[in-house]
Amino acid sequence: MDNLNSINSFLAFPLEMIPYVVITLMIAFTIHEYAHAYVAYKFGDPTAQRQGRLTLSPLAHLDPFGTLLIFIAGFGWARPVPVNRSYFKRPRLAGVLVSVAGPLSNLVIAFLGTAIWYILLATNAVTALPEFYVNGLQDFFNIFVSLNVMLFIFNLLPFPPLDGYRIIEDLAPANIRAKMTQYESYGIIIFLILVITPLDGYIIQPIFAVGRTAVMELFHFLLGPIL
Repeated sequence: MDNLNSINSFLAFPLEMIPYVVITLMIAFTIHEYAHAYVAYKFGDPTAQRQGRLTLSPLAHLDPFGTLLIFIAGFGWARPVPVNRSYFKRPRLAGVLVSVAGPLSNLVIAFLGTAIWYILLATNAVTALPEFYVNGLQDFFNIFVSLNVMLFIFNLLPFPPLDGYRIIEDLAPANIRAKMTQYESYGIIIFLILVITPLDGYIIQPIFAVGRTAVMELFHFLLGPIL
């Protein structure tokens, strides 16, 4: 029992939730990176497709260390999709849409997860199941929705190398963009300080809390008529 408690204290999630987290990350990271690759390909960039990243296979997208960090620190990453903006006819517009596609995909599947759970409740599809299975389903959908909402918010933070930073970079005037590129390495250091030090609890976590509340209220508003 002491060993189990030690493992639980080392992880960002309870041990019994790890299977749900694994399934969620395989779906969330894969669809996120596929969305980047797909939109880039549609705008004329074949780079990701040539490197085998235009696929829904998790093996093509999961980063071992970034995935492991989710379990330990509560945040992580997949393998970034390579994008060559020189293929784009309208680089700034295409760049923004490619960057937005990843976080937006997480928002969409979080909404779908919420909708499926609402439908299961509304149709009483879970009432005939034993309580153990009902609780398991509820835990899974809670993890699935929460992690995807977190990834949506996290990736929109305006720090390199996140999608939010890339969006700002593409929207910025050329002279500002050049300065952003010049100081990007410092931005990465600042970002790491914010997420791995106690500052996380004062800056990043409040952003997550406010963002998650806003997203879930939107979901409930859109899906309320189902119940």
